[in-house]
Order: sequence, then C-alpha cells, then structure tokens
Amino acid sequence: MVLVAVASLVLSIHPGHANPKFAAIVVDGASGKVLHSSHANETRYPASLTKVMTLYILFEELRAGRLTLDSPIPVSANAAAEAPSKIGFKPGQTIRVRDAIRAMVTKSANDVATAVGEKISGSEKAFAKRMTQTARRLGMSKTTYHNAHGLPHSPHNTTTARDQAVLGMAVQRDFPVYYSYFSTRSFTYRGTAYRNHNRLLGSVDGVDGIKTGFINASGFNLLSSVKRDGRYIVAVVMGGRTGRTRNEYMTGLIEKYIPKATQGGAAMLARNVPVPTSRPQMPVVLASANGVAQRATEPEPQRLTPELIAAYAASVNAEVTAQGDTEDPVDAVDVAASGTAPRALALVEETPAAVVETAGAPEPNGAIPSGWHVQIAATESESGARSLLLDAQRKNASVLADRQLYTERVDVNGTTLYRARFTGFSSKSEAWAACTQLKRHKMSCWALNPAS
Repeated sequence: MVLVAVASLVLSIHPGHANPKFAAIVVDGASGKVLHSSHANETRYPASLTKVMTLYILFEELRAGRLTLDSPIPVSANAAAEAPSKIGFKPGQTIRVRDAIRAMVTKSANDVATAVGEKISGSEKAFAKRMTQTARRLGMSKTTYHNAHGLPHSPHNTTTARDQAVLGMAVQRDFPVYYSYFSTRSFTYRGTAYRNHNRLLGSVDGVDGIKTGFINASGFNLLSSVKRDGRYIVAVVMGGRTGRTRNEYMTGLIEKYIPKATQGGAAMLARNVPVPTSRPQMPVVLASANGVAQRATEPEPQRLTPELIAAYAASVNAEVTAQGDTEDPVDAVDVAASGTAPRALALVEETPAAVVETAGAPEPNGAIPSGWHVQIAATESESGARSLLLDAQRKNASVLADRQLYTERVDVNGTTLYRARFTGFSSKSEAWAACTQLKRHKMSCWALNPAS
C-alpha cells in the first residue's frame, strides 16, 4: 500500500513542467511498444549511461575473440588522470577485462572506461567515433559520444531517453549472458568493496539492471530493466533532481506500466544457458563468416570461440549436469541470435495491427526429422521459436522456402526450451550453405546431424 501510494504521488506530479533536464520513457521489451513517453526525443546529457555503450562494445570484442575476460587492460596516464568516480589506478597498472566490467557497472569508474576505450581503439577519440557509429546502427539516431565515460568534456556528448531505451534493449538482446553483469550489487577489488549505485537492485521486484548516471549538467539519470510475472520493460528517467526522487519516480513508472507489458515477453529474450561441467564432443558443424566449414570438436575451455560456445549451448545433451549459479558469467554462454553486427531496434508508438501466420507453421514436437538440421536459436517460448523461424524464412527464401520448420522441446537444467530449426537438408554441405546465407544476414546459425 505504501508503494502504491508513493507511485501515485510521484506520477501525479509531472517533473517535466518544472525541470528542463527531465525526460522519461517506458518501452515494452517484447513488442517495442512505447507505453509512456515524456520529452523522450529531446536531447539530454547521458552522464555515466555512456558506459552502457562502452560495455556493449567491450562485449563485441569478447564475442569476436579479440579479448577474453582475463585479458589485461593497461591504464595510461590519460586514463589515470580522469576525474572521479574512479578506482584510482596509477599509469602503467593493468586491470583484467572481467574486473573492468564490474568496476564500470558498480563504481562507474571513469579511469577504467577510458582505459577500455584506449585498449580497443587505440585512443579515446577513435573509440568515441566507434561508439557513435554503433549507436547509429542500433537505431540511436540522436546520440553522439565524445568519450567512453560520460564526463562533460564536450557539450556535444548527448543522447535522448528514447535512444537509451533502445540501447538498454539491444545489450540484452545481443549479449544476454554478459548483460548479467549489470545485476552485480557489489564488487571487491584489491581489498576495497564497491557497491552498485543502482539502489533499485534488490529493492524493486524484477529489476535486474542496468545503469545510473550523474553530472551537474544532466541531473540524476537511470536506465532500468524489469522482468516480472513473464513481462519485460525497459524504462529511462533522466534529469532527476536527486537520486532519491529519481528512484521514486522510476519505481512509480515500473509499478504502473509493468502490468501493461506483453505477457510472456520476458521469454522472448535469448536464454542464458550455463556451460555444463561435463563436456562431451558435439555433433555440430559451424559455418564460419568466411565460408569455411569447421568441425566443432571439444577444445580446451579457454579456446572456446563465441560461435562454438553458442552452438554448444543449443545442442548440448539435456542430461548433462550444469554448474550452479555464479556471480560471474565467465562460465556461461551467450546464445543470442543477433550475429556479430548490431541491428537497429525500432520502437512502436502505437499498437501494431495483429499479424496472423497460417502457412509454413513449424511442425509440432514429435519424431525428430531425419537428415541435417539448421538451428537458429533456442527460446523459452514455442511461439517465440516459431516467430524466429518464420522471420528467417521470409528473409532467406532462396535457401529456406522449401525447408520444413521444426521446433523441438527440450528440458535443460529444469528449464523448458524450444529449439528453432529448419530440416530437410540432405547433406552437410547443403545445410552449411544455408547457414552461410543466414550469416550474411547477420543471423546466428549452426548445422547439425541429430543422428550422429
């Protein structure tokens, strides 16, 4: 009752009337429908919300194999000189990637953000250019980055609440496992404990991230993700006068709009599947980006490539015992179906017309079709698997028009998943050729022979 009263009070006062820094938006994460918008397309300063993009690009480097979670990141004199919030490195010291991620998520460390940008692109300026380019590809049309951390070094380091919502959804869609770092509540490094600035974690039901931000020019910003009762929303509040009032307003938005989100929407996100403790060899053939077929045999754990990890997660035997939950997703795998390049996200300002698919529906679960399969994803929702298959078939009719659509239900570690597959391939080379076509359209894909 107290929570409802606070929410009602907060939402009854529109802060945008008196606060020129204010902006807010709430988006249904499943449909992209905008549930609430106030000044959402007006430019604002992102402050440390900037680090979400820094982390997005760092995750890209991890997925590409150019960095690992144990890679050292050197701290330059330029990075060490950044203003707080910071860890306080001296020039020449290093930090591992896994610790850099946590330092940015919890402490919002500016010195670490700069070091990451310099490590990836050679200079902060070059990294900021990549950040802006990535933003455009994701559909963030009004965002420009000039540094990796969000300090007001440039008045042109700007964004909008809408663009931040797009980024909040994209990082979960493209990196569902690495995204779990945003739920880290505290981080201990070299004997010092750093508590996450996001006080909604653990206090508001369903909040699993993602980032706070503050500079004088921006006010108090907050980008939140909420998954509750099968529903999923992303909400942004910018320009709060204090951290407390910002949090109260965000809580009010969550309580008001989470019931209006799509039921079952949370299941549309790619499933985080842990790497098993026992690792049998896999009957999986991968189509690499350069068109060379690769036999996926069991490598050493530290040599697992992102593609191999994704294929392994989806094809692993359901009876294998998985590792227990861990704070660190280092031993988890990412099964996002987004490929290696970011894709634009479009928000829907009004409810779209219903689309009914009557043809080409996937076969129900039953006997596994013979021959080679092409799998594109594994989701918690059978309807979600069907939607992905139909979308892939529409976009790749030249190689998939005559293929059978098939969903296979499996139980993995107590969770029911639905594998989304195309069947009817007579040979490994035919399945591999289809995979290569899908990869050209930035879709994850792997070919396998269930009979092997």
